[in-house]
Amino acid sequence: MEIRFLAEAPAYRDFNLTLVFPALVDGEPVPCAISVEALEDHFGAQSRDSEGWRRAFDAGRAHIEAVAREHLRISNGTPVLLKSGHFPPGNVSDA
Repeated sequence: MEIRFLAEAPAYRDFNLTLVFPALVDGEPVPCAISVEALEDHFGAQSRDSEGWRRAFDAGRAHIEAVAREHLRISNGTPVLLKSGHFPPGNVSDA
């Protein structure tokens, strides 16, 4: 299974408080998302607005994509929603 992430900025979804970022799985688009709670709990989001969450996403992008990649493999390429519990306790940005 080939998994790639596109470099575009994530899209904020206010109806479910997530940032959505695209992946390509074997050439097919698959949406991935991370909750703003996870960004606040683990990636140092300082402000509680879409720009603050995007900055936290950008700072933790490599780690977020690595976790999403594992879940795409586990789920056989179905959409992924990462929540706070998908990351170890503590702030990943402090590691």
